[in-house]
Amino acid sequence: MSSSVPVILMILAAVALAVTGQVLVKQGMNALGAVQFSAGLLSAYGRIFTSPLVLAGTVSYTLSILFWIYALSRVDLSFAYPFLALSYVLVIIASWLLLGEQIPPLRWIGLAVICAGILIVSRSS
Repeated sequence: MSSSVPVILMILAAVALAVTGQVLVKQGMNALGAVQFSAGLLSAYGRIFTSPLVLAGTVSYTLSILFWIYALSRVDLSFAYPFLALSYVLVIIASWLLLGEQIPPLRWIGLAVICAGILIVSRSS
């Protein structure tokens, strides 16, 4: 990764990949249905991690970590970490748009508060 890439883009890429991972894992779990752990952990997790969507989500998480490490090598954790709150916002929006989940009004208000906090932090560099 080039050092000329703004660190904020690396942070946002890490967040986007983490959100993508969440959505893919959830879609994979929806496709699998309720996993029965009574047959044993190895059997249950073997079934889960052979799901293409769960595997894709795991890869997305891994890529997210690589972008995050890059960002942390260049900025303070106290600056970067609050941006992870964007993942809460984006996961709820993705759940609503892609998974058809119902989001109550109070949760939307909470997301607005999170966004305001992120905006304040982003202006503090």
